[in-house]
Amino acid sequence: MLSIIDKYILKRYLATFSLMLLLFIPIGIMVNLAEQIGKMIDNEAPLDEIVMYYVNFTIYIGNLLFPIFLFLSVIFFTSKLANNTEIVAILSSGVSYGRFLRPYIIGASMIAVLMFFMTMFIVPNASVGFNEFKYKYLKKGKQDRVTNNIFNQLNETDFIYVSSFDPARQLGHNFTFERFKENNELDFKISAANIRWVDKDSSYRLTSYKKRTVLGDTATIESKRRLDTIFSFDIGDLTPVSYVAETKNLFELDTFIKDQRRKGASNINTYVLVKYKRWALPLTAFILTIIAVSVSSVKRRGGMGANLAFGILIAFIFIFFDKVFGTLAEQSGFSPLLAVIIPNVVFGCLAFYLLQNAKR
Repeated sequence: MLSIIDKYILKRYLATFSLMLLLFIPIGIMVNLAEQIGKMIDNEAPLDEIVMYYVNFTIYIGNLLFPIFLFLSVIFFTSKLANNTEIVAILSSGVSYGRFLRPYIIGASMIAVLMFFMTMFIVPNASVGFNEFKYKYLKKGKQDRVTNNIFNQLNETDFIYVSSFDPARQLGHNFTFERFKENNELDFKISAANIRWVDKDSSYRLTSYKKRTVLGDTATIESKRRLDTIFSFDIGDLTPVSYVAETKNLFELDTFIKDQRRKGASNINTYVLVKYKRWALPLTAFILTIIAVSVSSVKRRGGMGANLAFGILIAFIFIFFDKVFGTLAEQSGFSPLLAVIIPNVVFGCLAFYLLQNAKR
């Protein structure tokens, strides 16, 4: 059962967080619009698509900045409580610091549930429209996927490779298709200078086609200048867009990662990192809440300004840690799991240290 103090703090917690979202998201929209309006006009972006872009932008960016908004909100209203000596009065009445934290933990739990639901099911849909608009009108001509040295394992026996791929033209260069027998011996190998999807015929066109079939100790070679044929794969799936993991919900993402592992995707760490970050986001809400309360519950000489300055510093350090380890996981062999765990462990230890100091 919630006490009067619990309801009072919880109300302030949720109201300040909501106000922070309502204030900063429109500012973010205006700043983004001011930066991108020239590109939108130059690329003749339709008004309805611009409106939908900013609807998706609100969901996408809002979810991304949830932890920071939460952190600054708690510092803001808790500093006001401290400056008004309300916290001193609460603790002096016999309420322990742990009991004082209870409404904050309840508030963090409510927001963590909201963050989990959004990041797993709502944000992926918004991410599709957000990124498609960005690459269509704002980053026109820039690559949104890996296009060089693409290797895929289609199933247990079939492997394909292209040295480069042009998504716009549905054209791959230096194509090879290899099929192996159950004993891992080569059955046949198809190679071609180019492979192109011919939409009107729903087939693939190979130029400088050559097929080498192994028959025991001998091999036969078949070659043609051009061959139209059918394969079981979709050439567009050879190289998914770079943001594809962001567009998958909780269940789709697990299936997608398993499929990419089977295919031997070179950028699998990028997809796995997205998955772990989603699961870690609700935990981050609790860690940042505890840090914010510990920092701002003590009345300081500099008042709310000092607490907010310290909070902003902590927020930037957290973002820095998150970006550094995320980049390490995407660009090197660093474990995506560790890339997510390390920042949360470091700031979890900081939260524990600050909480012990605040209790004194």
